[in-house]
Amino acid sequence: MYSHKFLSGQPVPAIVSAMPLPMAVSPVRGGFPSPAEDFAVTRIDLAKELTQHSLCTFILRLAGDSMQGIGMLDGDLLVVDKYLKPEHGDIVVAELDGEFTCKRLYMRNGQFMLRPENPTYPDIRPKDGQCIEIWGVVTSSVKRFRTV
Repeated sequence: MYSHKFLSGQPVPAIVSAMPLPMAVSPVRGGFPSPAEDFAVTRIDLAKELTQHSLCTFILRLAGDSMQGIGMLDGDLLVVDKYLKPEHGDIVVAELDGEFTCKRLYMRNGQFMLRPENPTYPDIRPKDGQCIEIWGVVTSSVKRFRTV
């Protein structure tokens, strides 16, 4: 019920290598259109932009709809940093009874739970003897709108 299969259960290391892509200097507005400015271009390295601790960062593919409330959808790529200490409110990948799941971490007033971002799913509260391990903190989500 809570299971999310990530790339056949195998996390893929996020190898940091140069991947400079062109990036316009001016941001694009999400509201009303603005007059076009000169289209100056710089280069941005997505690997450097998305990873802080490259040796501890992995890419996982999300499966399921339990995180749709924050725009994380089935098929999105998750950038997961295992170096970061999980904090209340972080989106995390946790291992629950041998299976991975992606949820928001809740740690307040002595309570610990994993919360989905979809009201059709219940919170996950550890039961006696149940092992929940926080595997890593999700730092970014990459989504594709069109396949090539």
